[in-house]
Amino acid sequence: MNILFIHQNFPGQFKFLAPTLAQQGHAVVAMTMQKVSANEWQGVKLVPYNASRGTTPKVHPWVSDFETKTIRGEACFRAALELKAQGFTPDVIIAHPGWGESLFLKDVWPQVKLGIYCEFFYHPHGADVSFDPEFPVKDEGDVCRLRLKNLNNLLHFEVADAGMSPTQWQASTFPEPFRSLITVVHDGIDTAAVAPNPSVSLTLNGNLTLTKADEVITFVNRNLEPYRGYHIFMRALPEILKRRPQARVLIVGADDVSYGARPEEGKKWKDIFAAEVRPQISDADWARVHFLGHVSYEHFIPLLQLSTVHVYLTYPFVLSWSLLEAMSVGCAIVASDTQPLHEAIRHDDTGWLVDFFDVPGLANEVCALLDDPAARARLGANARAFAQANYDLKTVCLPKQSQWVEALAG
Repeated sequence: MNILFIHQNFPGQFKFLAPTLAQQGHAVVAMTMQKVSANEWQGVKLVPYNASRGTTPKVHPWVSDFETKTIRGEACFRAALELKAQGFTPDVIIAHPGWGESLFLKDVWPQVKLGIYCEFFYHPHGADVSFDPEFPVKDEGDVCRLRLKNLNNLLHFEVADAGMSPTQWQASTFPEPFRSLITVVHDGIDTAAVAPNPSVSLTLNGNLTLTKADEVITFVNRNLEPYRGYHIFMRALPEILKRRPQARVLIVGADDVSYGARPEEGKKWKDIFAAEVRPQISDADWARVHFLGHVSYEHFIPLLQLSTVHVYLTYPFVLSWSLLEAMSVGCAIVASDTQPLHEAIRHDDTGWLVDFFDVPGLANEVCALLDDPAARARLGANARAFAQANYDLKTVCLPKQSQWVEALAG
């Protein structure tokens, strides 16, 4: 088959599927807005393209999101016309529609089957919005903006033939009738590579080397922000550090914003919540808290392997790969009792769950798990076995994804 992938930051969620399809003998092409240094990546032909215009100054804020998606969709549409003129016709298009690129591809190839990656459908209530009372919606019209933000999803439902979603809960956010067209298959974790390593060691700042003999608490976000519970974790730290005088706390994450609102101009969530708890923490204890910023993958997996207790918190939103990677390496996990976690973390089986907002409860669970090596060993082993059985890249996810592509092609 001729298979066309669309992702503004390719490969993104398709980093395993696209090369696998190329290895199977399909002609795989990927269109991306990313600047590329080569014409091919792991057997996939890369076709970069750019938007021809920017967003309109002072456009109505409720429609600014859709204008951006329209601009990207037009850019992809015109690049697709060029591809068609060169003689390429896909049998299947697989797109992440989140940025609008795939909106108009059925107008280039009307008969081609389009499968879309269904990451999240926005809701004014019952999911991430209004979940955290500490950050209330400031504008009553925000519900209207959110409704229009779903325009991109709704227009894709008109043209898409099928969907794929990484978790049951994320799929459940989508409305019928399209919900019934979504197959749930995770992107996949290479559990053979992302595995426990009892002999792991990691050196911080060139002078502090940690091993499994050390007591290490890990916390990972792409960016340190409320959506991933950074404020809750920081507020639990004074008690944890007081009760665990030997513990080292490794915090991974940049200081930008991935999701939700930005803080006041010139401020960063990382600094705001660090400053809030700092007066409650002695200098000696604060020296055991290590902000590592963005960590490359080659250092990220050893960091998880090193973890004594891993903490993962999230609003009801997209589930992070890092949680499943932590399960795959056999981490003992304390996680928030929010909907996205319920598929992966079964309380006292594959981890411990705590109410997202319960700061003392989080501190208590982390300290209790640090005190209980047998529980950590049991939870870690169960977490790894669950990841292998449900999220393994080669034996579970890639076969299901390939079947989905074949079914999409008919």
